Amino acid sequence: MEFTDEQIHNIIEKHKDRLQKDRIKYDKIKDNEDFKALNRQRAKAHYEKNKDKKASLYLENKEFLKARNSYYYYLKKDKLDIYIDKFPERHELMKKKGYFND
Repeated sequence: MEFTDEQIHNIIEKHKDRLQKDRIKYDKIKDNEDFKALNRQRAKAHYEKNKDKKASLYLENKEFLKARNSYYYYLKKDKLDIYIDKFPERHELMKKKGYFND
């Protein structure tokens, strides 16, 4: 489906207007106590429903997260050579995940 430049411009403008209207609507109701209570209830339900997913995702990526944190620690200290010597398995893990552009 092809759109002309004018149609594309109109679509973008409508999108911007909708975003602005939504922002104004949110700004009006965000301080309402009923809205806050419902939003907290929704957020808590989402957390309860998905906390097992988050825990399993963390456990699956635990080694990668440790490797990445170590990498940035040694990068900040400007001692990447020590990181590579001290943790070659972590460096290899990051390479396998495609973290470097090498």
